[in-house]
Amino acid sequence: MNAALSASDLKYGYRTNTVIEGFDLDVKPGEWLGIVGPNGSGKSTVLRMLARLIQPHHGTVAMYGECISGMSTKAIAKKLTMLSQTQEAALDITVRELVRRGRNPHLNWYEECRGEHEKVVDWALQSTKMTELQHRSLLALSGGERQRAWLAMCMAQSPEILLLDEPTTYLDIAHQLELMELIRGLNKEQSLTVVMVLHDLNQAARYCDRIVAIKDGAVVREGRPSEVFQPQFFREVFGIEAKIHDDDGIPFYLPCGIACEREG
Repeated sequence: MNAALSASDLKYGYRTNTVIEGFDLDVKPGEWLGIVGPNGSGKSTVLRMLARLIQPHHGTVAMYGECISGMSTKAIAKKLTMLSQTQEAALDITVRELVRRGRNPHLNWYEECRGEHEKVVDWALQSTKMTELQHRSLLALSGGERQRAWLAMCMAQSPEILLLDEPTTYLDIAHQLELMELIRGLNKEQSLTVVMVLHDLNQAARYCDRIVAIKDGAVVREGRPSEVFQPQFFREVFGIEAKIHDDDGIPFYLPCGIACEREG
C-alpha cells in the first residue's frame, strides 16, 4: 500500500541559509504523525512543502504514490487540507458561510453549495461541535470556537489527509484539549490521516501514533512516543535534562535543568 503522504530528500533554504536538508518521511493511511523540534528547526517549512504551499528546492512530495508537483490544486484539495496556527482574523462572515467554502474543490465554477454539498457542511459542523454556532459571525467567537470553525471548513473538504501547524498555540489549556480530542475522534472514526506540528511534547506523546523530531532541518529521531521519549532525546534535541514518567502506558516528561552539553 502506498503511503498516504511521503517526502523524499527534501531541501529548502535561502541562499546560504539552509532550512531543510535531506528530509525523508512516510505517513501511513490513517496514522497520526507528530512533528516536533526546537524553534527554527524547519517544522513549519516541512508542513508547507507537504501541502505544496511552497516548492522544495530539491526532492519530491507524493500523495498515495503520485507526485503532487504535477497535480492540480483542486485535485490536491479534494484529498488534503491544512489548518494553520492563525487565520484571517477580520473575516466578517458566519460560521456556516466559512464552512461552505470547504466544498469549493468539489464544485464546478457554475455550481452553488446546495443539496448533497449542504449535507456535508451539516456533517462538518456536527463533527466539530459547531452546529449551534453556525449562524454566528466569526468575529463574535472565542479563540477556541474560531479554531473549531476553521477545522469544520477543513473537514467540509472531505479530506483524507489533514495537516495542522501548531493549532493549539494561542488557546487556553481547556480549548487545547477540546481541539485535540476532536481531532482524535476524526482520526479514529473517519480514518483521517493526521500530520501535526506540535510545540507541546507531552500532547504529542498522548495523541500521536508516531513522532518525528527535526533539528537543523533534518530528522534526528523517529518512532513511537515510548521509543522517542528518552533522556538522551531531550538532551540532544532540546538541550535539557528531563525525567521520563509513565501515565498508563503514555510517556510524559518533566524538565529538570539545562543539559551540560548545552552549557558547554
